Order: sequence, then structure tokens, then C-alpha cells
Amino acid sequence: MQFFWILIAVLAAGLLLLIANHDSGQVFGIENDAFASLLHMSLWLSVLVVGLVFSVRRRSAAMRNFAFWLIILLVLTTGYQYRYELQDMASRLTAGLVPGSPMTISSATGGQAVMLDKSSNGHFEVRMQVNGTTVRALVDTGASATVLSAADARRVGIAVEDLRFSVPVMTANGRAHAARARVDTLAIGPIERTQVPVLVAEPGRLEQTLLGMQFLSSLSGFEMRGDRLILRD
Repeated sequence: MQFFWILIAVLAAGLLLLIANHDSGQVFGIENDAFASLLHMSLWLSVLVVGLVFSVRRRSAAMRNFAFWLIILLVLTTGYQYRYELQDMASRLTAGLVPGSPMTISSATGGQAVMLDKSSNGHFEVRMQVNGTTVRALVDTGASATVLSAADARRVGIAVEDLRFSVPVMTANGRAHAARARVDTLAIGPIERTQVPVLVAEPGRLEQTLLGMQFLSSLSGFEMRGDRLILRD
């Protein structure tokens, strides 16, 4: 039985890798379709091996284990076939539990699209990835640029102490000054931009990072539908 559970763990890990790497199209350098075929063949081979190993035992025990493998085969195969639907379900669940989480949706044009739900404060907030770090930002169509708070700028790797705060900006606390900087990546769900110019507010002058029109205008479009904001790449 220990061998049985080891095989289960290996095959389940293979399925998880397929789901996690569907966007990149490869798993360990192997095309997803080829990896899926290899996993499928491994399942049947495992069923055969287990059947042979347990054939020397009582027939009832062998049949029970064979039934287990058939169930696992059905679950894994079904899980992979419906991987996109399962990802959408997970995305919807995360968006509901974590305010500002972008939910990936299907786009009529075939491009990338995400949807944001309005927060309880009446504004649209988004959890975006800046240089691989999660930053909670307020979507502000009145801001011309993306403005990072000093605290968020430090978290994403910007040396705030070396910046020159010479750009006048308006914040909720009134007029302030910001510094020009650049981040390597800025992503909202599957929508990603590289080498993005941003502003960094003076320390203590901005409580929450703002996602401005500089990023929004790079999209193919965005629209508000009631309490939802849809961004299309």
C-alpha cells in the first residue's frame, strides 16, 4: 500500500504541474499536450503494475485496489479536461474572499481580460504584482500615472532614499512631490507590462498606491459594469 500512495502522490503532482503551467505551455520543457499524454499513459501503466502486484493476493483485495485506481484515473483525467473551468472557479472564489483580487475571464477577442469587484469602500481596488511583490492599489482614472507609496516602493525593491522628489502631484492629503522611477514588471492577473515608468510619492504623503491612466491606457479597453470593472488587454 505504501507503493500505491507514492504513485498517487506522483501522479497528482503531475496533474498540478499541468494546471499550474497551462499558460506557459510547457512542463519541464515538455509541451503540455505531450506531458498530459505521458501522464495518461503512466496512469494506465500504474494500473497494470498494481494489478499484477496484487494478483497474488486475495481476489477481493486486488479488486478493491483496482477500483481505487479506476476512480483516481477518472478524477485526474476529468480534472485535466476541465482545468480551465476549475481555474476560473478558483479565481472567482479568491476574488470573493480577498478584496481586490483580479479574476481572469474570457475575452471575446481572444485576448487577456480580468474583472475587479468594487470594494466595500465604494472604490475599485486591485492586488497587482509589482516586481513579483503583491501591492494593493486604488484604481484612479483621475491619476495620469501609477503612483507608488514610499512603503510599497521599498517593498518592490526601489531605493527610495536615492530618489529626487521633484514632480508635483495631488494626493488625498493635498499637494505633494513625487520622484520618477521604473519597475521591471507590473501585472494584474495575466495582463503584464515590463519596464513600466512610475512615480514614487514622498514618504508619509500617500497611504495607498494608485493605479493610474498610464497603465490603463495601455490596455485595449476597460469598462465599468455596475459594481465591476473589466480590463481587457
